Amino acid sequence: MRFFSRPKGLLVLSAVLLLTVFAGIAAGSAKMDAATFFAALVQRDGFETYSTILYSLRIPRVLAAVLAGVGLSVSGAVLQSMTGNALASPNILGINAGAGFCMIALLVLFPQATAISPAVCFAGAVLTAVLILTLADRLPQPKTGVILAGIAVTAVFNAGISLLSLLDTDVLAAYRYFSVGGLDGVKGINELLLPGSMIAASILLSMLLSTRMDALSLGDATASALGIRTRQLRTVCLLMAAACAAATVSFAGLLGFVGLVVPHLARRLAGNTLRAQLPVCALLGAIMLTLADLVGRTVIAPSELPVGIVTALCGAPFYFRLLLGRAKHAYD
Repeated sequence: MRFFSRPKGLLVLSAVLLLTVFAGIAAGSAKMDAATFFAALVQRDGFETYSTILYSLRIPRVLAAVLAGVGLSVSGAVLQSMTGNALASPNILGINAGAGFCMIALLVLFPQATAISPAVCFAGAVLTAVLILTLADRLPQPKTGVILAGIAVTAVFNAGISLLSLLDTDVLAAYRYFSVGGLDGVKGINELLLPGSMIAASILLSMLLSTRMDALSLGDATASALGIRTRQLRTVCLLMAAACAAATVSFAGLLGFVGLVVPHLARRLAGNTLRAQLPVCALLGAIMLTLADLVGRTVIAPSELPVGIVTALCGAPFYFRLLLGRAKHAYD
């Protein structure tokens, strides 16, 4: 058993996460010395402005970063285990594209109804997962079929997004920000209660089904020999992954690379069993996205970079390295 799959290793990662969260709350474009920060944190009289900055802006945003990192990382881990493909992630399988298409369709058809955009994004992601399952069931190899169906669905939805952008160029600016991904739209903790509940329920179910998912990654024939109903399990897995990704998209937009990169790091630290990976994956994802958001808020302060740009800059080199590694093994 590797160190980070043990309780002591999880405690180390939890401590790192707490330090990261503290740094995310303490740092920002509005400078505070230590005395001012702690006075604002306990809401002392005379520090109302700083307290408002902490409780209305920074704390909700840091909690959103933690939640988004957990949701995307666990979603990616489940998808990679289910498909047996190291390149599987919510954006590659089309879940993000489905949410994005529904978002831009809402902006074009009902521009005044932006209040329901989180619900529309969630519905788009889940319906896309159902569509992918329906298409995959018609292909000879369901495991490979999920990847192929996801790629096809992504292409169709991206084409639809481009078409709607051409028909109504006014919505393009709003959609661009959503497509990059950002956390500054979160204005209160109440906005995170429903997404957080969905992510927590998906993680709990993933832990309960982790042993079966490990068997599924060995192939349908092996899993069936162990008494596992592969089709039903694959359906549940994809819906769980879609729920995690959709809950994140509803408040953070289309963040990329987190669901691809973090599961690989978790496997290196915790081993190949999904039960050991998931807690490590959740903690690493929260740490990574909180740090990325902190960098985005401070590197060019008082302006800021959307967190999606920071994750893309960090994740793209890893993705290319992964592709080159797979190509090298293919030719060896």
